[in-house]
Amino acid sequence: MEKYNKLLRNITELIEKGLLSSGDLKKVVEDALKLKIEIIANKLNLVSREEFEIQKKMIQKLEKNLEKIKNKKKITKVKKS
Repeated sequence: MEKYNKLLRNITELIEKGLLSSGDLKKVVEDALKLKIEIIANKLNLVSREEFEIQKKMIQKLEKNLEKIKNKKKITKVKKS
């Protein structure tokens, strides 16, 4: 919160001095928000959609293999009985 207040103070000072126009203000705010979003996304360890889909397919393949192994064990137990 302190960083947010400091940013607002800096923007206010620049506007008062006439060094920052409304167009510049928009750019500064957008850049600050983009940076904050990137920081949050990095902390969350997010992955791309492509990476997610690859992992999803790998898990589905492993689940099928596991199901096959379970079925083979059941068949083997029935044959032994």
